Amino acid sequence: MKQLFSNHTGSRMNACLITFALTSALACTGSAQAQTLTYLGQQIVPTGLVYAGTTVGGLSGLDRKANGNYVAISDDRSGLNPARFYELGLDLNQFVRSATPGFAGVGFLSVTTLLKPDGTPFAGNTVDPEALRIHPGSGNFLWANEGQRGGAGVPALQNPTVREMTPGGIYTRDFAVPTRYHPVGTGAADPGIRNNLAFESLAVSTDGQTLYAATENALVQDGPATALGVASPSRIVSFNLATGAAGAEYVYRVEPVALPASPPGGFMTNGLVELLAFGDRQFIAIERSFSAGAATPGAGPFGPTGNTIRLYRVDARGATDVSGVDSLVGAIYTPVAKTLLLNLSDLKNDDGSSLALDNIEGISWGPMVDGKQTLILVSDNNFGAAQFTQFVALQLATPIPEPATLSMLLGGLAVLLGRRAKVSATRSRCT
Repeated sequence: MKQLFSNHTGSRMNACLITFALTSALACTGSAQAQTLTYLGQQIVPTGLVYAGTTVGGLSGLDRKANGNYVAISDDRSGLNPARFYELGLDLNQFVRSATPGFAGVGFLSVTTLLKPDGTPFAGNTVDPEALRIHPGSGNFLWANEGQRGGAGVPALQNPTVREMTPGGIYTRDFAVPTRYHPVGTGAADPGIRNNLAFESLAVSTDGQTLYAATENALVQDGPATALGVASPSRIVSFNLATGAAGAEYVYRVEPVALPASPPGGFMTNGLVELLAFGDRQFIAIERSFSAGAATPGAGPFGPTGNTIRLYRVDARGATDVSGVDSLVGAIYTPVAKTLLLNLSDLKNDDGSSLALDNIEGISWGPMVDGKQTLILVSDNNFGAAQFTQFVALQLATPIPEPATLSMLLGGLAVLLGRRAKVSATRSRCT
């Protein structure tokens, strides 16, 4: 497979190529819900797999290295093993559209422990790693800790954090997370993050200057959590990669829970679980809805999984900067624009069976295949016997043009715009 694009190059040309491909695909379909991504195949790692003395699972963030390998962070709260991330290889030639694919195309290569500022591993239930990206300049790793609002066996309050570390897991710095995200109590009305609904997403801008993090659901003071018929205004917060300072914030409207639980009263949620940048303040977003007992398409090891996974094209360029707004309740603002790219429940295996979906929480660029960009998704199996670690490969339906072709296209557009400007100026002088 010929690699023409990597996520951490920071190249404006690559950003243009990806933006052009996504925009063209949407424009050509003429439908906001048309499928612009195709399903290449999947691989499934069995729950309970042990690698280098650690239990593989909880893979919640995924990014691609310059050498073509991937890094995936585990959300093990130092419960089974110390908090960690893995390096692995993925061979898309071995991915198949089958309900029982095996995992021959997935190879784990190393495991690295996340270290605290004092150089020691995290103790049990003192961290919740959820997202991982590669710093495009230094090659260090950027990662998000979800934080904690209180619960059995964990500190009552734990601020969400965004940090940088070396590829060896050594702490280098913290980013300045605004205090509005800090939980100040365990009461239902106390402001700050909601428990288990905080930082799940990280994305690095295509120019390599900005890091974005996002909450899974609304801060308590901003509005409700998702439910049936109830959307939730989560926040996307930006950070200057050079200084670590927080900048603009945007509101992302998380859709209501997709399906009712069965029987009624069971656990339900929907959340923004990952972002991947492809243009100026433009992202691919994952929303993962789960309803216990829901009859979702496809069958995992123990029947329907209850998961509904949707990918959205997100554009924050016209959204209001709400960094100066401590509570969104009653505030007037424009949220980010969203367009549905793909409902993964619509995907089919070669035998016609629906693709069973686990708890998809990570997304990365993959290699170019047949001149088209790929995406890789990964699931967090929660270390549950009824769940599975799933890698899904998707491909943009529209080929990305070669740089020369794109240059001619952009050059032609510039000429047309220049001519239009001259005509407008001439008309202005004549009136």
